Amino acid sequence: MSQADRTRERLIEIYRKKARHYDSTSWLYPAPGYPHRAQRSRAVRALGLRPGDRVVDIACGTGLNFPLVEEAIGPSGRLVGVDLTDAMLARARDRVEANGWNNVSLVQSDAAEFDFPAEVDAILSTYALTQVPECGQVIAHGAAALSDGGRLVVLDLKLPDRTPGWLSRLGIAAVRTSASPDEWIMRRPWATIRAAMHDELADPSWTELCFGTAFLAGGSSPRNRR
Repeated sequence: MSQADRTRERLIEIYRKKARHYDSTSWLYPAPGYPHRAQRSRAVRALGLRPGDRVVDIACGTGLNFPLVEEAIGPSGRLVGVDLTDAMLARARDRVEANGWNNVSLVQSDAAEFDFPAEVDAILSTYALTQVPECGQVIAHGAAALSDGGRLVVLDLKLPDRTPGWLSRLGIAAVRTSASPDEWIMRRPWATIRAAMHDELADPSWTELCFGTAFLAGGSSPRNRR
């Protein structure tokens, strides 16, 4: 089994266990008491959504972003939720049915292998993309699928600069990433995402949150279209 396959298996195992209680425990990240929903709202606002827009939520989990996106795009818009784990998508499907949203499609797929629909208006990922080893590849694929003026936004976790190694490992162990603490620290996925945003998107932005333990990054459709 390849490293990518092992990572995929770990992610599925972790999130199958988390699915049932994910909504009630998500407030713990990046820190207990952190305004978690407010930052999700901030990420959705950064997309600049309008009624009728087509949106992809990568690693959508149980669909915590769906109400925020639906409020912005309305019934004439389209929302595609993508997640690797069947148990998380089952919870997302319950949310969709409970709210009577007829414009939501759910796709079970590895983020790195997902075939983005062409001319999508916005792509969002919250608290998930740093767990994907090919996170830079996901940014590149998403950027290529954006319509003119489309936006890609990532809200996720990171380590603060100059954090002692022992404290980094303790924090990562609490979050339960798909990788070992040392592997996650060495990979520095937030740096990969920042570089990919700069390389693939126009007007890239980067804002650190919660004393450097989280970030909000965004950008517009690729430079070569301008």
